[in-house]
Amino acid sequence: MAETTQPTQGTAIVEREELHFRRIDMRGWKRSDGLFEVEARLTDRKPRDFVPASGGKFVAAGDPIHDMGVRLVFNIELYVLEVSTFTDAAPYAVCPDAGPTLQTVVGLRMVSGWGQEVRKRLGGARSCTHLMELLMPMATVAYQSMSGEQAGRPEPVDATGRPRKIDSCFAYAAERDVVLHRWPQFHRPPANPA
Repeated sequence: MAETTQPTQGTAIVEREELHFRRIDMRGWKRSDGLFEVEARLTDRKPRDFVPASGGKFVAAGDPIHDMGVRLVFNIELYVLEVSTFTDAAPYAVCPDAGPTLQTVVGLRMVSGWGQEVRKRLGGARSCTHLMELLMPMATVAYQSMSGEQAGRPEPVDATGRPRKIDSCFAYAAERDVVLHRWPQFHRPPANPA
């Protein structure tokens, strides 16, 4: 189905045709046993009938090619305690067999270095690319899920007492107003004031 895009400044109106649709949903929960859970689900669809070039199954237009996901159970320190996967749709019969390979992240902590360690353990032919890619942002979803639970706990700091959150993203850059407001003693003026 063709649609028209709104022009940006200096460009002409352009029509575009959808070729692929991907949705990723992620949610976090607090469990009654005192642990926490985060779930990620990936769904891929095509607007027309599809058969993978490698000979997988026929998928009718609009039906999911991929519908799979990961659940992580973790504690308040963000250590992964359990991993489960599900594959409700996949192009190849062997795809669900990749789920158990994610057990290798049990015991890891979802903090700085998480993505690098996940790629090291699961990259390439060691696991399903889609399931592995879901793991990357699950750490930030877990962290966001914990924000209310962390109230009253001390802010993580480095060896010098500087909050680790400083310079962890654009908003928390040491020269920005967020740091000036929250940790004025660690604020630094911009290198090139505008």
